[in-house]
Amino acid sequence: MTFEGGCYCGAVRYLAEGEPVMKGQCHCRECQYISGGAPQMFIVMPIAAFRYTKGTPKAYKRADLEHPVTREFCAECGTHLVTRRPDMPIVIMKVGTLDDPRQFGAPKMAIFTCDKQSFHQIPDGVPTFERMPVH
Repeated sequence: MTFEGGCYCGAVRYLAEGEPVMKGQCHCRECQYISGGAPQMFIVMPIAAFRYTKGTPKAYKRADLEHPVTREFCAECGTHLVTRRPDMPIVIMKVGTLDDPRQFGAPKMAIFTCDKQSFHQIPDGVPTFERMPVH
């Protein structure tokens, strides 16, 4: 599969090619802050399958956390594009930034449901995990 996307203003663009590692929705408080209150829909891709094709995003990670993730976003419009974990060679793409969000299909799991709000919806039959699933 080929996934293309970018930020709201068009200053930053990306391309990802290959099969997703995972598709899901995250209910953690951090994702709620960034989304404005909703869970984040995401597609996980191998790091080697992802690249920026236009512009350079700004990166942010919290200094007060032991193992912070890096969140990459457009410095112009603020669109959160991807998250990177220091412990995994993956890129977590935000579905709303895809040119064609229909490529997402549906989540295969819901994670960090320990932080789920009463107004968040999880589709019937989707496996749920209070935190990250353990393999």
